[in-house]
Amino acid sequence: MKSLLFLVVSVFAFSVTSAQNFVIKNVTVFDGEKLIEKTSVLVENGMIVRVAPKINSNSEVIDGNGKFLMPALTNSHVHAFSALSLNEAASAGVLQVFDMHGMEPYQRQMQETFKDSTNYADFYYAGSAATAPGGHGTQFGFPAPTLTMVAEATDFIDKRIEAGASYIKIIVEPWKETLSHYVVKELIEVAHRKDKIAVVHVSKLDDAYQVLSNGADGLVHVWWDLPITQEEIEVLKSKNEFFVIPTLLTSHLALEAIRKSSPTNNFMTNEAITAEAKKLYDAGIPLLAGTDPPNAQINYGTDLYREMVLFSKAGIPNIEVLKTATSNPSKYFGLKDMGYIKEGFKANMLLLDESPIDKMDNMKTITTIWKMGKEVDRN
Repeated sequence: MKSLLFLVVSVFAFSVTSAQNFVIKNVTVFDGEKLIEKTSVLVENGMIVRVAPKINSNSEVIDGNGKFLMPALTNSHVHAFSALSLNEAASAGVLQVFDMHGMEPYQRQMQETFKDSTNYADFYYAGSAATAPGGHGTQFGFPAPTLTMVAEATDFIDKRIEAGASYIKIIVEPWKETLSHYVVKELIEVAHRKDKIAVVHVSKLDDAYQVLSNGADGLVHVWWDLPITQEEIEVLKSKNEFFVIPTLLTSHLALEAIRKSSPTNNFMTNEAITAEAKKLYDAGIPLLAGTDPPNAQINYGTDLYREMVLFSKAGIPNIEVLKTATSNPSKYFGLKDMGYIKEGFKANMLLLDESPIDKMDNMKTITTIWKMGKEVDRN
């Protein structure tokens, strides 16, 4: 396994193309927050240096008339095990991915190798997720450290930070052995003392309510069993600011099999689960787009569009859906210089033939992807 992964890494490591300076003129821009009609964007040395209606420059001119420019996408929940995953993401305009549980030595290697590679998504990771012996996350065939006691929390967090984790992932999954909420609370508090955000895997509403009450920064799934009440949402909002990565596509696909294998357990319908995401949006809870590949055979690239379409079909305005995969991940995971088309930000951008504001399925009309001002090879 180790030699195979390093082979994959070495084969794909050298894909940096030459820098480009250019100006895109007369284009409609979604800058991560708002729409700007008929404007121009100047890129120099991989950075956005000016956004204005008229720009005079000797750089190459790209005609943006009738086209739509937006920040590159972020998938806020993946499990990536090779360069091929990062390449598949980048070829669909997904230039940042957040890994939520994997093999730590290889995660650091992938992050360092592909950070400046044009045809590969930038890679951020939690290292090994916190889970109980025999719990969810231990069944995938690679070593997964576990814990059972409050006293082990600090050492567990320290080791994830030593492994290069950008944030901490915790698993509360009662269908298997799982951590107690006392241990989860301590993990969250230690993570915060170490200046790391803590996100939690849940599948039940009661667990979601408990971990958010205990200070979790976000959930990496929406619950499957019961609908949340408006009163419960308001109580949670009064206790803590938090975000949710609903992973609707994963829920829809995975539950097709789970409902059949566990007919006596209570699972909401796909429509009801989708409605939970809309409730959260209506209450002002930030949503982030994530798809949890390779679970349910979900890919690392274009399936993120499907998640965004589900948000749109739920009734979330399309401009807000775009934020779930652009500015919201950058804001809530603390990415600098990404997720926006603004002066001083990295030129990680997508040019589309048709506007996803009009129809979210228009994400499929991407014509050009730039990472740090360099065109991504989509072949």
